Amino acid sequence: MTTGRNGPRDDETPEPGTPGGPGPFSEDEIAAVTGPGPADELDELEAAAIEEDSDDAAPDLQTSFEKLVTKSRKLSPDRIRTVIESVLFVAERPLSVDELYLATGIERELIAEALNQLSGIHRDGISGIVLFEVAGGWQFRTDPHSGEYVRRYLRVKPQRLTRAAVETLAIIAYRQPVTRPEIEDIRGVDCGAVIKALMDRKLVKILGKREEVGRPILYGTTREFLEFFALKDLSALPTLREFHELTQEHREIVEKEVQPAPKAEGTVDTLSDPGFTKRMEKNAAASEAALEELEEAMQAADRTQKVASSVLDTPPKPATGEEGPKPE
Repeated sequence: MTTGRNGPRDDETPEPGTPGGPGPFSEDEIAAVTGPGPADELDELEAAAIEEDSDDAAPDLQTSFEKLVTKSRKLSPDRIRTVIESVLFVAERPLSVDELYLATGIERELIAEALNQLSGIHRDGISGIVLFEVAGGWQFRTDPHSGEYVRRYLRVKPQRLTRAAVETLAIIAYRQPVTRPEIEDIRGVDCGAVIKALMDRKLVKILGKREEVGRPILYGTTREFLEFFALKDLSALPTLREFHELTQEHREIVEKEVQPAPKAEGTVDTLSDPGFTKRMEKNAAASEAALEELEEAMQAADRTQKVASSVLDTPPKPATGEEGPKPE
């Protein structure tokens, strides 16, 4: 075969097995040895049905629930607890006692006892999965103290609301049902965009309209609001007195995280030290004694000044044989 400087010319056909030429085996011969590719093997096939169709008629819900109730009466207390635990584990939202009753057929009193036992087993600081009573129901949640590690694994950021959202939400929570003008009158700024954002987050909802001129819309909180803040119901909202009566732990947290001045750190611990209290009382007594001495010294100086003034202001007595000034 004649080749040019750059390989075979266009008018020549390369021989099999040479560079640039066809291989020694045809495509059919290669396919016969290797078989079809993994993608092409099932392309022309239709998936078979792998689930059997039951010929049984749909069960009557009332009849099946009665059977469930009958069966649940034979369960031991330990078995009842595991059943309730399993149902709560797969639930996507908090379940009330009535919902657990409809799901299991177990008597409500037995469900309450099981929940009480589970609350002792899955409690904060003991278990990584904690049973919370929120939004009128019961729900398993991760331990709050493990939140940092859970968020790191899931690669999610903690959910935080802006200051404007927190203020608006607090007004709605404590004053509901409340209108937009009432909210804006308290905050002093327009709150329309913030209210809309809270409604998009399903933390706020429309309760109705007030029966007055203009019929303004009334806003209130939702079930999701209770779930978001882990509240049993609205009565679980902290009162103003609770804000002031902080526990020792809360004061330490506030002192450590909120106070900007480092000199304030340890102030609460110092005040709680009995020795510090005694020293303060001793210093206070010494200060009071010093003040009393200072007051006595000032009073003595005042008396001395008065005596000196009276002496200086008294006219001198006339000498012997001299007459005093005659009256006019």
